[in-house]
Amino acid sequence: MDDGNLSLAHIRNIGLIAHIDAGKTTTTERILFYSGRIHRMGEVDEGTTTTDWMEQERERGITITAASITTSWKDTITGEEAQINIIDTPGHIDFTAEVQRSLRVLDGCVVIFDAVCGVEPQSETVWRQADQFGTPRICFVNKMDRMGADFWHTIRMIEEDLRANPIPLQIPIGVEDQFRGVVDLFEMKALVFSGEPGEPPLIQPIPPQLLEDANRARLQMLEKIIETDPDLTEKFIEGGEITNAELYTALRRAVIANTLSPVLCGSSLRNIGVQPVLDAIVRYLPNPLEMPLVQGVDPQTNEPKFCQPDPNAPFCGLVFKVVTDQFVGRLVYVRVYSGTMRAGSSVYNATRQKDERVSRLLQMMADKRNEITECHAGDIAAVVGLRNSFTGDTLCERGNRILLEQIEFPAPVVRIAVEPKYLVGQDKLNDALQKLKEEDPTFNVAFDEDIGQTIISGMGELHLEIIIDRLKREFNVECNVGAPQVAYHETITQKARAEGRYIHQTGGRGQYGVVVLEVEPGERGSGLTFINQASPLAIPPVYIPSIQLGVQQAMESGVLASYPAVDIKVTVVDGKYHEVDSSKLAYEIAAGIAFREACKRANPILLEPIMKAETRVLEDYVGSIVKDFNSRRGSVEGIQQYANGMYGITAFVPLSEMFGYVTSLRSLTSGRGTFTMQFDHYAAVPQSISERILGI
Repeated sequence: MDDGNLSLAHIRNIGLIAHIDAGKTTTTERILFYSGRIHRMGEVDEGTTTTDWMEQERERGITITAASITTSWKDTITGEEAQINIIDTPGHIDFTAEVQRSLRVLDGCVVIFDAVCGVEPQSETVWRQADQFGTPRICFVNKMDRMGADFWHTIRMIEEDLRANPIPLQIPIGVEDQFRGVVDLFEMKALVFSGEPGEPPLIQPIPPQLLEDANRARLQMLEKIIETDPDLTEKFIEGGEITNAELYTALRRAVIANTLSPVLCGSSLRNIGVQPVLDAIVRYLPNPLEMPLVQGVDPQTNEPKFCQPDPNAPFCGLVFKVVTDQFVGRLVYVRVYSGTMRAGSSVYNATRQKDERVSRLLQMMADKRNEITECHAGDIAAVVGLRNSFTGDTLCERGNRILLEQIEFPAPVVRIAVEPKYLVGQDKLNDALQKLKEEDPTFNVAFDEDIGQTIISGMGELHLEIIIDRLKREFNVECNVGAPQVAYHETITQKARAEGRYIHQTGGRGQYGVVVLEVEPGERGSGLTFINQASPLAIPPVYIPSIQLGVQQAMESGVLASYPAVDIKVTVVDGKYHEVDSSKLAYEIAAGIAFREACKRANPILLEPIMKAETRVLEDYVGSIVKDFNSRRGSVEGIQQYANGMYGITAFVPLSEMFGYVTSLRSLTSGRGTFTMQFDHYAAVPQSISERILGI
């Protein structure tokens, strides 16, 4: 594979995404074993899997950080061989940023569903994230051996809850403890698995009792594929024979176009159905040449610019992850979209306008590393030596600059105060927190001068719990930790106007800035909308950026309780200028004064994070859960019955009411209930609650 395009055609950059406990890590482990990358399978429960390498992951049995790993596979039917770059992502909502930044750089993904629970809350979240990035996907219905498993119910949920177009390529042979294989609807053969590690499936005739179901399912599969291809439709109408090779090609095009999502089934834990998933990855998911060209802009002209997936084109790559490695130091993960990155070369960070040096290049095997000399278009590698590059930054050649779209992350919703147990550890704590902040875009650090404490913010209690644990284990920093607090926001509900004056004239050159601002409520999620309507004679245009900066700084701490202000439209309507004393600093300060005064007059209110929570319980406990949600100021949106006799109660509840919910749930359900929770939106705090928070 010397030719660059041929190499690219044999690359698959994929991720495994799913709800927590659907079996992503177990499936990844089996993929690595059957493809020959590892020679002994680890287990999640034993803490021995390849991709869950952090101590916290092995202790808790969950994935916390996305792990990158490379293997290869030869399609058992078509004979095509491909290098598969895999990212195993977390399922817990507190670590959703890991999924988001992984999907940003992947060309396809395998979405794993629990055959008992079907589409779960985080299944919806990751599916929508894949929709956002237009990522082609195949589905794997896992845990078909569990009691209550229902393949066809899961298919219906994918159609109804995700509004997707699933196309089953297999039907199961047996179910629950009788599950032993699948029927391949293309080959019309039964694949029966022994469950022994490393054993290939036995290819047998379809069991007579399944023949009618298999013929019906094959016909439905053929109709769905043929509908997507005009040539096959015409051939079908004319009565011509359609080969499996033609169907594979048509289905591949439909998957890449996101019009069909193939569905397979199995049980990763029992080693059933994993090899067909590998076949499907090679056969249906796209290579880098088949994806739309990645678009950026020329940072100097703002004109559109595209990355050509060619190793000989100018280099361009995107930083999607930063990790502090205890042995190597700072590792920066890069997806190369065009050209070639070489160890020892220089690259240009177009986002921060700085030159960087690539000291070493590493191909990652979870926490293990293979040294490489170069990384081509379509590849993912870790780089040592990039000191000023962060998640979302664009790397390119200085002589051929391009700026790619950055990755947007959700804002943190939970915060706690931390301080070192011993005063001498303050510098060490600050250094560790800065490194963790570089790694995680959803983790924030700030110093609250009012209380004299360091405040850390994250996506949930588990997120911050892991951070504190890492501070202790990786950085040897013991901390005192405060109780979790809600990350409130502030906004306004009316239009108001105010003048800000900063005048300091003492004979020589002084300071002079007068700004009149008008504030009004903005659209939800808009942040700051800044408009200048002032006359150039009143405020020269050169000072407008300083006014905007002053407003942005003032928004960082609102007027009610120093929480960040959001979703405000600010208009500069007037001002005054002094030809000698006016300065950028004066207008910046005056803008902050005007903004704060205008917001005080605009009926400011507190906003609180509202979480979407789903609790799963037996029927006997449904009433208690609904009553409990209502007592927490929650709004119950729906109750759904699942195939295994469980009920899911979905509600929108203020985050402030959900601290310690796990303990309450155990008490209400005798330890038999489970729940998931994710941030949904910000909403106004009721006046009585607001007065209590503000101490009025």
